Amino acid sequence: MGLLLGLAGLAVAALGITHQVMPRTFSPAQRQQIMAWEVLKRWQSWPAGQIFPARVSYRVPGAVFGGGPDLRLAAQRAGIAGQAHCHDATPAAIARVLAKSRCLAVLRATYDDETQTLAVTVGVAVLPSTAAARDAFRALPHGVSLRPSVTAVPFRHTLVARFADSRRQLSREWVSGPYLVLAAVGYADGRPWLPTGNDSYVRAEMMSLASGVGQSVASGLGAQPPQPHCPGSPGC
Repeated sequence: MGLLLGLAGLAVAALGITHQVMPRTFSPAQRQQIMAWEVLKRWQSWPAGQIFPARVSYRVPGAVFGGGPDLRLAAQRAGIAGQAHCHDATPAAIARVLAKSRCLAVLRATYDDETQTLAVTVGVAVLPSTAAARDAFRALPHGVSLRPSVTAVPFRHTLVARFADSRRQLSREWVSGPYLVLAAVGYADGRPWLPTGNDSYVRAEMMSLASGVGQSVASGLGAQPPQPHCPGSPGC
């Protein structure tokens, strides 16, 4: 009996040592939590220039010209604004939606197009989770909207120095992970608001600029991070 008890104790001890020596493993739920945390912290850990690239390529559909290839253009970043409170960086109606979803902050940058005629301010509203960002997105008008979704940011001594809120014409929104990306586009040179309904090219170029920059920012921030690796092992 003593021998059997001794062998049993030795087996238990061996299992304990094996468990300590074997590499740690993450469950699928733990891996998802780690990856979600990696995405959520990007707005604080990434440099501003990584969140808002200096140059973004975009296309104007060839259908606007009656067919043929798309027109390839590029937007240049004019400046990056400081971190703002959600209610300061968005119109009142949008701010109320963000407040309900517990918005943490809004990051903004403004770009101009190659012709130096159009400007777009892109804002990143930081929400506490992907679910909160989706709830906020569903509460906003869908698709192209005439109601501005983010406060314009002009920069002195640049080509977008006269891009004020009154110059915003069209808006777009995207959700990417815990981020709600907002874009408001209009004329950069201070000209008054002009109806775009009868000018399909101007409308298409504005939407292409806003979509190109907005989607670039959204896809970067919300990109899926690599699978987390367990300490001491090649992978989980």
